[in-house]
Amino acid sequence: MRYHVLRAKLLLARARHTLALAGLKVVDALFAAITLGALKLARRADPDRMSDVMGGVARRFGPILPVSRTGRANLRAAFPSKSAAEIEELLAGCWENLGRVAGEFPHIDRLWDFSREQPGTGRIETPSVALYDRLRDDGKPALVFAAHLANWELPAVAAAAHGLKAAVLYRAPNNLKIADAIEQVRENAMGTLIASGPDAVLTMAGVLERGEHLGMLVDQRFGRGVPVTFFGRRCMANPTIARLARLYPDVPVHGVRVIRLPNHRFRVELTEQLDLPRAKDGSIDIQASMQMITSIIEDWVREYPEQWLWLHRRWR
Repeated sequence: MRYHVLRAKLLLARARHTLALAGLKVVDALFAAITLGALKLARRADPDRMSDVMGGVARRFGPILPVSRTGRANLRAAFPSKSAAEIEELLAGCWENLGRVAGEFPHIDRLWDFSREQPGTGRIETPSVALYDRLRDDGKPALVFAAHLANWELPAVAAAAHGLKAAVLYRAPNNLKIADAIEQVRENAMGTLIASGPDAVLTMAGVLERGEHLGMLVDQRFGRGVPVTFFGRRCMANPTIARLARLYPDVPVHGVRVIRLPNHRFRVELTEQLDLPRAKDGSIDIQASMQMITSIIEDWVREYPEQWLWLHRRWR
């Protein structure tokens, strides 16, 4: 009798598990359908209008969401001298920028209208044209880091627009249908896309071996990273770019940032080659290099704090 009771319980547990999995698949499929439908509709709209609408909605409702507690705590720790009203204004600006990024994303392959003949007259302003040309024509690979500032999709768009053979490391959504749709949008305006994961390092090394350019965002927490100081507080940084620089010491490292300007315009700035710190044996010092890169990003954020993504747990 006891055996049959246990067997019945086991079968019931399996049935519940199967139903739960089926329910998750239905929810996942429904979410994908809604997301893909919204993406298609958004691509029919005017990008400036989408940016304004999404930015306004995010600015209005974002600060009341639970995740804003993290944003407030980060801003207070980074800017202890600012008043509560100033902190709230920065947080609202952060949400507005995030909303604008969401509104602009479906049009990312249509935003670029930079004019070499009349630089600064279009949507995108690029003071670093000569440097982009040099990277394109020098026959060498390069490592380029960026941060979650303004619209952080645009550095890859700028590289492709200037004719650089480039690859970008990104985190793919878990839902495969959504990931495919997002990748299609990005591929229309960017170079090769490398999904983060266990095999990504080998793929990135292959990009450099082929003499191409490799870009990555480096301003989020990485649990297995190296310790750095950001806004006076210790945190962990992803050392991948420094490790690649050590592995390929002749490959230059540059930084790129985007600044959101009035009237739906942007400025994309590319730095000159960094002189990364060296260890006693002459190799690239990974921790010191990540501190240098982190300090550069901190300077960028201090200049336009409302345009950085304060909502993630950078410090833990």
